[in-house]
Parts: sequence; structure tokens; C-alpha cells
Amino acid sequence: MSARTFSGPIPLQGRVTVPGDKSISHRALMIASLGERPCTIRGLSNGDDVVRTRLAVEALGAQLEVAESGDVTVAGGLRGARDPIDLGNSGTGIRLLAGLLAGFDFNTTLDGDASIRQRPMDRIIAPLAEMGASITGSGGDGSLAPLTIEGRPLRGIEYTLPIASAQVKSAVLLAALRAKGPTTVNEPVPTRAHTEEMLAAAGVRLERGDCSVTVWPGDVDPPDIDVPGDPSQAAFWLVGACLAPASHLIVENIYLGPARGGFIEVLGRMGADISVDSETGDIRAKSSELGGTRVTADELPGCIDEVPILAVAAAAAEGDTVFEGVGELRVKETDRVAAVAEMLAVLGARCQIDGDTLVITGVGRAEALGGGTVDSRGDHRMAMAAAIAGVVGSGSMRVEGFAATKTSYPSFGDDLRLKEEQTQ
Repeated sequence: MSARTFSGPIPLQGRVTVPGDKSISHRALMIASLGERPCTIRGLSNGDDVVRTRLAVEALGAQLEVAESGDVTVAGGLRGARDPIDLGNSGTGIRLLAGLLAGFDFNTTLDGDASIRQRPMDRIIAPLAEMGASITGSGGDGSLAPLTIEGRPLRGIEYTLPIASAQVKSAVLLAALRAKGPTTVNEPVPTRAHTEEMLAAAGVRLERGDCSVTVWPGDVDPPDIDVPGDPSQAAFWLVGACLAPASHLIVENIYLGPARGGFIEVLGRMGADISVDSETGDIRAKSSELGGTRVTADELPGCIDEVPILAVAAAAAEGDTVFEGVGELRVKETDRVAAVAEMLAVLGARCQIDGDTLVITGVGRAEALGGGTVDSRGDHRMAMAAAIAGVVGSGSMRVEGFAATKTSYPSFGDDLRLKEEQTQ
């Protein structure tokens, strides 16, 4: 796989625009594919994960037009696909599509890359089966991709998530659109609410509580959609600006809805000079001296995708930073707990793993972070976190498998290079 080397410290200054929110982009394509009239999506993520979802809904019968500007117009009408649909590395794509398609009267096979074939699918198979869906997986217990979905009539259920998961919640809510009767999903803690927000905007009847959402079956009439910037991609830049010397950076037009800004709260507790403009969605960060903090299991779902880059912040901070409830990170694109531990060893920070608790003892300042080689393990977030560690430290960081960034942020390396050139 490809490798890139990053050397610092490099001040991060000026303004940055990141790709459209990946979670919203997936859902925008799927919900638009259910509508009866064309829907235009502006600001769609250009990462490979979202491209796979775009190709999937097109293969299933939706009509798509891509403008030179990158805007995508979708005319709905799903009719099924003859061939298996390859979702690549996208866990969101395969899990949400399984729910979306479960109630149609055609059969579909969903597949992905080697990483996807190792990620647990039983968490969506179980509730969808309660609704009457027929989903046959692979592996000894049938819980792995590829998944074969035999479309069947569905019934509404009340389901309580055993583990907080926006993907599982969304799969059930999308299936609920074609079920008989209402469907309620209860959550142990709130997770990102993109699916219910977008379904409501598309005219779907639903009710939301603090930790529950009920959806009634019905038609979908999605409006045109403007996708804001992805906060998970913004996090890499913002942590970099907090750690690199002489930095003052603004990341523009970021989604600021529920359960997506947890990393900002964590950085604020660590002493970061960071602020949010709620009118524009711009987030500003300046060089800061950071100290350790505790991230509880209840708040982790609101920043779970940002743990790799928050681990870099913790490595440069003074004192201990504790992440509780990190077990879910073991079943992401890779075992992120193990991958983070490997990266921290290269950086020179101490790391202790006790069950589902990760404790990081920082070196006290970014300039003291070590250099070396980090293997991304094919995980886009690990690749970007290691790159930022190289940019803010005084050493040199070789990131193996840097091409994994194409999954969510294809221009990340070029954007970093541009910032380096601007400071020379």
C-alpha cells in the first residue's frame, strides 16, 4: 500500500473546507432514491464510501445525474439489482442499505471488501429479522457479509438497542418505512440523529423522545439537500491547530447537530482554544496547552469516530486522558484500540488498556512527540491521525497505507501539503 511521510512542526493557519458530511451523504442518497420526484444533493462527500453508496442506489434502479459542480440529482424508483452490490469499506453503506431494502419485493446481495467481511452484521440482522426480514449472512453463525436479502412484508416493532449505534438505529428506521404499523427504536444514550432529521424533512411521520424515535410507514418526499462539512474530518484539522505552534485555523461550514460535536467538548475540557460560530458552522482553533481529561462511556458515542485524533491530542497533553467504553472501536475498519496503542508507542506516549478502558499518559507538549512509522491498517481515520501527529511534532512520521484516506477525504494529503507550502 502507499506510504506518505509528514514532518513538522508546521503552523496551521488560514481557512480549510472539508468534504461533505459522510453520514449525511449516505442517508441523502438512500432517502432520495425513495422519492417520486427528482432531488438535488449539493455538497455530497467525494470519499470512496459515499461513491459506493451512489453506485449502489444507481444499480438498484435510481436515476442519477452528476453535474460538473459535483451536485447530484436523484430520481427515485428502486427495482433491484441482478449482481451483488459491492460497498467497499463502508459499514454505514452496507448496514443502512440492508434496512432500506428489507421490505422491497426483490432480492439483493450486499458485499464489501475484506474488512467489511469481518465486521459484525448480526446487530442489524437481529432487529430486522424481528420485523420479518429475511437476511442470510456468511460465516459460521451467518453474521458476516456478504448478506443476501430476500424482500418480504415487514411489521413494526419496538426495539431497544443493546449497544448505542446510529447505524443499527438507522437500518431499523429505514426498514420501518415499508413496515405495517409504527416502529420504535430506544437507545441507551442518544446517537447521531441524521436519519430521523432527514426523514422528517422528507414528510415522514415520526416522533422523537430524548432516547427514542418512532417512525410510521409512508411515502417519502425528500427536498433538495445541502450537505454541510463533516465534523469528523474537521476534527483532524482542529486538533492539529491546537497542537502545532503559531496556529490559528478556521474550518468552514461544519454540521453542528446533535451527537456530532462531542470531540469539541472534550478538547474544551483539555484546555483547547476552540470556538464555534453557530450561524455559519465555522469552527476556529488556536495553538493551546492541553491537559488530560476523562471521556465517559456515556459520552463516547458522540465522539467515537474522533478517538484516533483525540488520542494524538492526549499524547501531546500533560497528564492522563481516559477513554471509557472503547470496546466498539475494536470492530471498526480495524481494531482501533490496538491501532491507537501502536501509534502511541511510536509517538512516545504511554498507553494502558484495561478491558474497555484506554488510558493515555501524554508527553506534555506536541514538540516532544516522537517520529517513526505507523501502519494505518487500511483505516482512513488512523492514517489521518498519524499524519497530523507528524505535522505537529518535531520528528518525521511515515504513514503506511495512507491511500486509505480516499475512503472519506481523498484530498487530505494535498490539503496538508498546501498548508506546508503556505508557511514556507
